Amino acid sequence: MGRQRASANCLRPIRGFSESRELIPWAYAHGQVLSPSGLKHNCFKTKRSDDVRPQVGHTEHCKKHALTYSAHRLKLTEENEKMAKAWGGRFQQETDPRVESFTESISFDSRLFEVDVRGSIAHATMLASVGLISEAERDQICQTLKTIRDEIAAGNFPFQAALEDIHMHIESALIERIGDVGRKLHTGRSRNDQVSTDLKLYVRDAIDELDALLLDVQRAFVGRCEQDAGVVLPGYTHMQRAQPVQAAHYWLAYCEKIQRDRDRLADCRKRVNVCPLGSAALAGTSLPIDREMTAQLLGFDSVAGNSLDVSSDRDYLTEFAFCTSLIATHLSTWCEEWIIWFTTEFGFIKLPDAYTTGSSIMPQKRNPDVLELIRGKTARVMAAVPQLLLLTKSLPMAYNRDLQEDKLAMFAAFDTIKACLELTPAIVAGAELNREQIASRLEDGFLDATALMEYLIKKGVPMRTGHGTVGKLVAKCEAANCRLKDLSLADLQEACELIEEDVYGVLGTENAMKALQSYGSGGEQPVADRVRAWQAAMG
Repeated sequence: MGRQRASANCLRPIRGFSESRELIPWAYAHGQVLSPSGLKHNCFKTKRSDDVRPQVGHTEHCKKHALTYSAHRLKLTEENEKMAKAWGGRFQQETDPRVESFTESISFDSRLFEVDVRGSIAHATMLASVGLISEAERDQICQTLKTIRDEIAAGNFPFQAALEDIHMHIESALIERIGDVGRKLHTGRSRNDQVSTDLKLYVRDAIDELDALLLDVQRAFVGRCEQDAGVVLPGYTHMQRAQPVQAAHYWLAYCEKIQRDRDRLADCRKRVNVCPLGSAALAGTSLPIDREMTAQLLGFDSVAGNSLDVSSDRDYLTEFAFCTSLIATHLSTWCEEWIIWFTTEFGFIKLPDAYTTGSSIMPQKRNPDVLELIRGKTARVMAAVPQLLLLTKSLPMAYNRDLQEDKLAMFAAFDTIKACLELTPAIVAGAELNREQIASRLEDGFLDATALMEYLIKKGVPMRTGHGTVGKLVAKCEAANCRLKDLSLADLQEACELIEEDVYGVLGTENAMKALQSYGSGGEQPVADRVRAWQAAMG
């Protein structure tokens, strides 16, 4: 069909998809009706693809375009009924419109357009290299594919439920524009290996994007270390005060968790980066294709070795979803911690105004809504893992249409974790520790008790004996409403005669923190060493 455009510019279309879902143009979202032929109609107000009504006052002006639109719609229906179903050759009856609506995936897989074109260009290049198409045909296919890609990216490409998915939309548009040359593109491949290739390219790009975002989060935490140098925080177990650590020790703890997330994604990427293209439906092909060349053109590390496995494999999607779920777990832990620290009861931290909200009725409130929503949205990410496991657990080899649903889980996990990670660095960098509030209660909770026990161990007291001795001293302090460092030397020696004057060098929260010296501990020197190591790693 031609690419001519009408000149009328007087239409205010009603947004929304057609009820019959025969037309799902991107143009609706941009405030105009665009027929799949590329004919722009700016003089019709329409709710349905089969309901063309000129606006009041524009009847005469629009008669010509109403006829043009009807003619194009009739031609569209006839031609697309012929080419919409790539599998339609052996069928005698038309597909029930409800089935088309039920089975379409263009409403969610259209985002794969760029990787689909990328894979098709590589496939066409390979077909030319082995003589299955000519170089001129290759160039025509590749150039037209790039044009289609650019139209989709610009929002100027119409979608139809009858064409099912993004793969058939692109192929149909290619055939519509260059005829039989376009029909040669699918030589030596099936939609099965095509879809798998698209998904692997998409997931590979997603992994790289998430890795960059995770690196930004790490840099934000490392960047806090110098500004919070010297700040001592209580460390907790069971939400009870346990031992003191440098504030930077907290920040680097999240860097370690995030590094594991990055390492998992990198390891997942190895299994993602295996090329399925050329496996065809399930058994390969008798045509002399060059799968190694295709893999190289697309940047894959290797070629999948079993065509039957390729057609049924979605391990990489489940693994990717699991990787995102652990990222979500770590983000949720961080959010929970800072939400608690932001309470009046703790008062450890101030959050930037840009990432908090108020109350509709209580004027004094500042709520950590962004942190709460990140914590809440992580549930959506985690849900993708059981969804994919349940989807694939009882599918016989090779391909089954159930797998169309795999994209919904993956997209949800990726979109959500990406949105969370995009906000995280600014919150981390913009928050401030309430040093006075932290210091005012730092001696509460006997944070130096373990340091005193280890002092006794150094004096030759068995660990369990020292543990019991310090426990009794803590009970004595609780009864007297005092701290361990407030006890006299005589009181301490009454509990253990090996205690000497130097014991006060480990008593008190600050001294107890400085006493920590093992590699990776929260003490002053070990933390300073790790800060330098992380600063070097961040570049």
